[in-house]
Amino acid sequence: MSKEEVIAAIQESAARLGHVPTFTEVRRTMKMSKHEIRKHFLTYANALNQCGLQRTGPGYEVDAKILFQDWAGLVRKLGKLPTMAEYEMHGSYSVRPLIRRYGGWVHVPAGLMELAREERIEGEWGDVLDVIARHKEEEADGRRTSGSTNGRMPRPNIGKPRIFKDRPIYGRPMMDMALGLAPTNEMGVVFLFGTVAKQLGFMVIRLQAEFPDCEAFREVEPGRWQWVQIEFENESRNFLAHGHKLDGCDLLVCWKHNWEGCPLEVIELSTVMEELIKIERDCQNCQKLPKIAEI
Repeated sequence: MSKEEVIAAIQESAARLGHVPTFTEVRRTMKMSKHEIRKHFLTYANALNQCGLQRTGPGYEVDAKILFQDWAGLVRKLGKLPTMAEYEMHGSYSVRPLIRRYGGWVHVPAGLMELAREERIEGEWGDVLDVIARHKEEEADGRRTSGSTNGRMPRPNIGKPRIFKDRPIYGRPMMDMALGLAPTNEMGVVFLFGTVAKQLGFMVIRLQAEFPDCEAFREVEPGRWQWVQIEFENESRNFLAHGHKLDGCDLLVCWKHNWEGCPLEVIELSTVMEELIKIERDCQNCQKLPKIAEI
């Protein structure tokens, strides 16, 4: 097959299927071999680009201009630069393509501003570029006024901590985490949720000993919040063991989700923490490493 015939075959496959096809789908519908792709395009992603098509997901790099439009659209909705957690929650893509492309989340605004200038789309996205410029000015002012706190809020003055002479001294934590070890009971789950509630889009307004454990507002869309009732359990199936009623709870937060067929929405904090740690590790090459508490 010639290069033009391969392009025509992929486009015909897309028309038949009604979506951008995987290579497996093209090979099945058009009887095309891997050799044809390698000979003309090296990779299937390159072939799709030549066809004016693009797949998203693992193994497919998103075009920089599309990433910009998605990120800038969220800036326009929020009226500010999105945190990694906000982009993961409301953006169309993962934070990883942006982090890989620009070397860290803190470099994304400047990188995308430069892209807008290269593509000559500053006029279309002028309001977003203004938000980026204001952020850069505020960041510079913060560095000038932060002194020895390195931009972090100073601790309240509660007196000098007592040093116990009969206990060892340890080095500083390697990660900025309020809870150093995985929870083993419900109280640990409550504490851990409190440390990540903001990142997950929650604002807690009430905690109590009786069922349900918590009332909170939850951001369901940018700028739109709803009231929810939350129950905490170390393991999700403990909800049954404790005899709780389904109609008194909207959301179950646990460390380990082991209740098969659970009719409630479940947030498994062990999974949440794995994802947050991955995001933080992806930024390890940043000059200023974002902390989970700052996301």
